[in-house]
Amino acid sequence: QVQLVESGGGLAQPGESLRLSCAASGSIYSIYTMSWYRQAPGNQREWVAAITSGGITNYVDSVKGRFTISRDNAKNTVYLQMNSLKPEDTAVYYCYTQIQATVTQSVRAYWGQGTQVTVSS
Repeated sequence: QVQLVESGGGLAQPGESLRLSCAASGSIYSIYTMSWYRQAPGNQREWVAAITSGGITNYVDSVKGRFTISRDNAKNTVYLQMNSLKPEDTAVYYCYTQIQATVTQSVRAYWGQGTQVTVSS
């Protein structure tokens, strides 16, 4: 059973930093691009950042220069370093990826359980 477990959310003041982690566990043969999404109250879930297995990154314009996505393939973990946080970054953050559990199984999509990030003075 593959699971994605997130950690690192919390309360921050504007301008401060937080670091999110998302670790994949279980039977894992291959993990593909890993992404972060977020959903603020009353809003649709939006894509924030992604990183390929080879380390190529991409970001939504609103977080460019402030957020950094990285991954540790040995630990099956993706990180989101969030600097210069703004109140509009307040949301539940979710990690997402596609995993092939064994060499004979199909690739499946997985979501983390979500972690709350609140930016407020």
